[in-house]
Amino acid sequence: MSQATAAVIPAAGAGVRLAAGAPEPPKALRSVAGRALLELSVDALAPLVDEVIVVAPPNFVDPVQGVLGNAAGPRVVAGGSTRQESVRLGLAALGPAAAYVVVHDAARPLVPPDLVQRVLDALLAGAEAVVPVLPVTDSLRRRRPDGDSEPVDRESLVAVQTPQGFRREVLERAHSAAAGHGATDDASLVQSLGVRVATVDGSPLAFKVTTRLDLLLVEALVTTR
Repeated sequence: MSQATAAVIPAAGAGVRLAAGAPEPPKALRSVAGRALLELSVDALAPLVDEVIVVAPPNFVDPVQGVLGNAAGPRVVAGGSTRQESVRLGLAALGPAAAYVVVHDAARPLVPPDLVQRVLDALLAGAEAVVPVLPVTDSLRRRRPDGDSEPVDRESLVAVQTPQGFRREVLERAHSAAAGHGATDDASLVQSLGVRVATVDGSPLAFKVTTRLDLLLVEALVTTR
């Protein structure tokens, strides 16, 4: 089997939780310390894989390609109305050589390269699906329909990050079976096929930018690097 690797980076989200309504530009193009969030994510993954596909909002394909540069490098394609559809379109745009694919949210711009490498190493060692995880540190409670709540044992729980890695054939099969599903987690789609999902250690730096506070934290970390 080919050992070629690829990355699909969904960047089609509007980022409505960063501002009231759908902001312009999309979240992936938000600037921190003079660079777009998407650029930071691409910088972390591109040196470690053979091909990068970025999935942009349909009306932002040209601006995103402009941010990333038009020379040989990451290729930008139009996404769909859901993350699941965007990932499927990104997979369809890959060249034939890639046997392994990592899917990484552009909204996790500070993902360390060593985390990406752990995911790739697990795939090349034989895993069909692998996700990076962190222990849950907060106390958890489950709300009940009656308005009460109950504690949840966090010892066996982990928080899932990206990039999530897959054998390409497995991920394509999962997305084909889930067409129109609207799933936000690729590993869940793959596991629904009966595929075992392995885990590797995640990183606190691979946090997802969702709110303005997250954006400020990214800016502070980038500035102090």
